[in-house]
Amino acid sequence: MDRSFRDKNVLVMGLGVHGGGLGVVRWMAQQGANVRVTDLRTADKMEGSIAAIEAEGLPVAYTLGEHRELDFEWADVVVRNQAVPPSSPWLALARRLGKRVEMEMTIFLQLCPGPVVAVTGTKGKSTTATWIWEMLRHWRSDALLAGNLRVSALEALSKITPETPVVLELSSFQLEAFENPEVSVHIAGVTNLSPDHLDRYKSMEEYGAAKKMIYRNQNIERGDWAVFNADHPVVREWAEEAPAGVGWFGVESEAKRPGVFLLDDKLVWYPPEGESVVLGGPEMVRVPGLHNLSNAACAAAMSLLAGAPVEAVRAGLISFGGVVDRMEALATVGGVRFVNDTTSTTPASTEAALRSVDGPVVLIAGGAAKGLDFAGLAPVVAERVAGVVLLDGTATDLMERQFREAGVRVIGRYGDFAGAVEVAWKSAPAGGTVLLSPATASFGMFRNEFDRGEQFRQIVGKMVDC
Repeated sequence: MDRSFRDKNVLVMGLGVHGGGLGVVRWMAQQGANVRVTDLRTADKMEGSIAAIEAEGLPVAYTLGEHRELDFEWADVVVRNQAVPPSSPWLALARRLGKRVEMEMTIFLQLCPGPVVAVTGTKGKSTTATWIWEMLRHWRSDALLAGNLRVSALEALSKITPETPVVLELSSFQLEAFENPEVSVHIAGVTNLSPDHLDRYKSMEEYGAAKKMIYRNQNIERGDWAVFNADHPVVREWAEEAPAGVGWFGVESEAKRPGVFLLDDKLVWYPPEGESVVLGGPEMVRVPGLHNLSNAACAAAMSLLAGAPVEAVRAGLISFGGVVDRMEALATVGGVRFVNDTTSTTPASTEAALRSVDGPVVLIAGGAAKGLDFAGLAPVVAERVAGVVLLDGTATDLMERQFREAGVRVIGRYGDFAGAVEVAWKSAPAGGTVLLSPATASFGMFRNEFDRGEQFRQIVGKMVDC
């Protein structure tokens, strides 16, 4: 890869609102590139990102609300946002024109001098990645966390030395960068696999193939490791095709080496050789649910294989308090607890959330469709939820029908988020919980799932202040 972008014409395809495109723009401008942004969204849909660029005085040109052939002709390099599908005809045009097409991760992983620990999976990847970072920074204070967490990896490059551990959360979209055989990571982990993004992928097999990319380019001679969930019947089979070392984690399976497993109510590390080591019990873990014990086991296994000492892993197990927007306890108002789980955008993640909450629950769910079905979630909701408040969206008709067929009490359906939260609160019994865990994407009523979570925090905050 040509490592210099100075004086290159760089077309950033998809600025977005999550921060990744903004990070690419900033970094490219700092490298001395001529930067132009093209995005199908209009300026009013991206006012935050554009305002940030303008506030910094970056010399950036824009084509908004459309793509133009002349922009692709102008470019030396096209950097596509992860939200842009590989099948885009504009990418096909760029390639026909002989343009170099990159993603943030193809650039970052070829330039990063430090060892990279990366996590993917349908659910739990944000929690696991952040937990790994918590463990590693008890070992090395310069450990960095980036990736699919609204933190630009490219912007972190200047802080990374050859000894700096870098932790990445990688979505299936970002893993498309691994089509480049020069892109790889030192430690790769897969938390699980369940239906998601079937609006982008044609089948579960295609979606799973995107997740497998995380370990495809590893090399056993470099000392790389891929870590798999021994409890997951599909993911554990992937170990057979891993080209590097194989590690494990699990909370319901027989222990394998090397790996971290729950045995006699203790998390135990089984190193590649030598005696096993007790890391601690569930009482050390401050975030609730069996799924979070699984996340803890995954984080510990990956951290230990990355070289972290046992003492640092134990310290990280204890100090980790959870991630914003993921089972985030906000406040108790009138005897009712509010929990923000806005990043549960699949039925599987909402099911896990419901299984981790004690007492009566009023669930706030519904939103934009991703090609997913709610028939499997519906009986869990019927069993565990006192009532459901639905948010308008393209997935909500199907959700409401399948919930009602399962006997779920649907309290109402709302296009006004504040009104929905108030109804949920008034419907919850004292000692109960209002849980925002939508099982869907956010688009329509919200800019993204993080906007949904921030609005929920603000609404609940006003209720506390009253």
